[in-house]
Amino acid sequence: MDLRSAEDIGPAIRQRHAGFMRTLRDNGFKIGLAESADALTLLSAEGLDRTQIVKTALKTLLCGRRSDWDGFDDLFDAYWSGRRVKTRVAMSGQAALANQRTLKSLSSANHTTGGGLPTDVARGEGADSDDAAPQGKREGASRHDSLAHTDFRKIGDPDSLAEAHRIAERLARRMRARLTRRARVAKRGRRLDLRRTIHASLGSGGTPVRLIHRKPLQKPLRLVLLVDASGSMSLYTAVFLRFVHGILDHFREAEAFLFHTRLIHVSDALREKDTAKALDRLGLMAEGVGGGTRVGECLGTFNRWHAARVLHSRTCLIILSDGYDTSPPEVLGAEMAHLRRRCRRIVWLNPLLGWDGYAPTARGMAAALPHIDLFAPAHTLESLAALEPYLLRLSRRS
Repeated sequence: MDLRSAEDIGPAIRQRHAGFMRTLRDNGFKIGLAESADALTLLSAEGLDRTQIVKTALKTLLCGRRSDWDGFDDLFDAYWSGRRVKTRVAMSGQAALANQRTLKSLSSANHTTGGGLPTDVARGEGADSDDAAPQGKREGASRHDSLAHTDFRKIGDPDSLAEAHRIAERLARRMRARLTRRARVAKRGRRLDLRRTIHASLGSGGTPVRLIHRKPLQKPLRLVLLVDASGSMSLYTAVFLRFVHGILDHFREAEAFLFHTRLIHVSDALREKDTAKALDRLGLMAEGVGGGTRVGECLGTFNRWHAARVLHSRTCLIILSDGYDTSPPEVLGAEMAHLRRRCRRIVWLNPLLGWDGYAPTARGMAAALPHIDLFAPAHTLESLAALEPYLLRLSRRS
């Protein structure tokens, strides 16, 4: 950690400091503006030139309870040093068991590269390398195609689940790359799109009769993702988080939150480039994962503390949840109405929508439906990929 004097401390450390304060608050620390300002003053003080000294000083300043004191070191190491630390989240009963299953599934696959995207198998993109034997290519494509159409809850083989995690992350990165392109096709523009111009000239014998230009995409679409991490979503949450990690990795126009009985801001953790480190940091914040869910109250927390900062007229809010809510349905309906007035589009991805015979008859889901622009399934890799054309249309209109 690079510490500087008061006059030299820059925006990078200030931003990291703000993220650390937010992480502590998400984990139950009672930290207000005064404590945050004191911590920033401490970071800029002379003589604090070693990480261990800074950790001890911040721990003394910010820990007001025994539980804060016990958990501070792990949070500090995970946030500032990026170390892989063992999760020590204290829970009990069924919530603890469900949380352990969820975190175990999150950590079951290490981040690797290679292989193809499930949605591109039919178009031949992302196939195995040319060195492989033709038989291996067919087998790989067949396996990817099978995973693309398989409900996540039916993937029981650990190797297949790990492969689904990797494919979901690659799919999200490809989607992120398309959404963040700095230029788009236009009839007029300063820059000539040579690739598309040459491709269009094939129909006229190689003569470039029609020139295709590109112009800047001035206002990129912002994505805000809210992921349900309750017990009823435990079979889907792991894949969703790998998908969200792929979107947030080096993508500034995106924010992510987990919710169950409370709301947790997880963008800083999921922006960690190394997937294993990201999941370790996420595990420290995941108290309550696999338990109940209060969608309405969590959306209320989001509206009260985060919406003004992360939502604007070019925002697409994506909620990944089955809609089961222990809060009164009128609370969820009211909070969804507030969200609808703040952002451009609300997309609700419900894995149950892909089940035969499912109807959104739960009171909470029924209360949310009038405020949703797109209600779509999210039970397979193929259904996640179907989100891309919708987001691309939104980004081109922004």
